[in-house]
Amino acid sequence: FYLSVDCEIDNLLMARKSLNENVPDGVKISVNDMVIKSAAHALMVEPDLNGSFEKDGCRYFEQADVCMAVAVNGGLVTPVIHGANKLGLAGIAEKSADLAERARSGKLDPSEYAGGTFTISNLGMFGIREFAAVINPPQGAILAVGAGEQRPVVKNGELAIATIMSVTLSADHRIVDGALGARWMQAFKAAIENPVMMLI
Repeated sequence: FYLSVDCEIDNLLMARKSLNENVPDGVKISVNDMVIKSAAHALMVEPDLNGSFEKDGCRYFEQADVCMAVAVNGGLVTPVIHGANKLGLAGIAEKSADLAERARSGKLDPSEYAGGTFTISNLGMFGIREFAAVINPPQGAILAVGAGEQRPVVKNGELAIATIMSVTLSADHRIVDGALGARWMQAFKAAIENPVMMLI
């Protein structure tokens, strides 16, 4: 089943700009890195979503090993950022850039795209506003991330402009029910809209 929510990311974009002015040379934190960190945070807040459905039953994991979908010639690979919940944003940025580069050049070790607990598929860079991604078995869920774009919003009864990013969670109902998926989306949205949550 599928759950979608709109996230206001103006605070995230300001935080990213400030962070990138203070990270070590050669490191650049992307919006996707912050999405990965927010997803890992939400997986710790709602650990029952951090699992997989296997033939012997449901299996749950203590850390967030987040896969990121990378387009390569002839298809898609999903390298894993192990322990994303324990990494800072600079650490995630370094790992994601390295994994994506080596995925595109065909230099990943098989162990680097095996064993993830959750996947993120981001098509925002292609201008895609919203989509539903196919779950990466045996994982229980995948998050589809659309483009951040300026949209009209209502704030305090008045029309305003905000940068909005739509995300859709695809969940396996054998391990994730609707209420759990909704709580996870709330935790993710809270972290994305208030980046300081990533530090808790």
